Amino acid sequence: MELKKIRKKLEKELDSKRFEHTLGVAYTASALAMCHQADPEKALLAGMLHDCAKCMSNDKKIAICEKHHIPISDIERQNPFLLHAKVGSYLAKKEFHVHDGDILNAIASHTTGRPAMSQLEKIIYIADYMEPGRKQAPGLSVVRKLAFQNLDRALLQILKDTLEYLQDMDIPFDPMTQTTYDYYVTNGLS
Repeated sequence: MELKKIRKKLEKELDSKRFEHTLGVAYTASALAMCHQADPEKALLAGMLHDCAKCMSNDKKIAICEKHHIPISDIERQNPFLLHAKVGSYLAKKEFHVHDGDILNAIASHTTGRPAMSQLEKIIYIADYMEPGRKQAPGLSVVRKLAFQNLDRALLQILKDTLEYLQDMDIPFDPMTQTTYDYYVTNGLS
């Protein structure tokens, strides 16, 4: 499906605030890709589709996962809004005809990250955190500068800041975020 059609479909399916965020992520991801010698078209497409399931009801996200045998962790069952990444990856393939595994993985891992992320996965994760519409994320100005210098350092900073914020606020979070952080600290990115 061509990008123009995808954009029109998303504009109808997402609320206006989410659609603006989506555009911000898509263009930020494309800029990061250009800066780091990655494919800007793939980054644009992954950014455009990263939240395609975000405005779905929690019940619908759970139903899609159950129907299509997409695993649901205990934390996701308790907080089904976390499922939008997995469901988004599924929808990108089935409704938007994306078959590039790297794009699908970037969509699936954009909320928690995962160990051994590809360059595109890192770009989408970082772009989602720092797109221009974001105003209150911890360490935002530092991340925005780091992102155009070193993706790994920006990724690690986001993971660290996110974990500290979630723990300070006593908000339940997917253990994959901690696993991802631990992986990158262990592998020398700290």
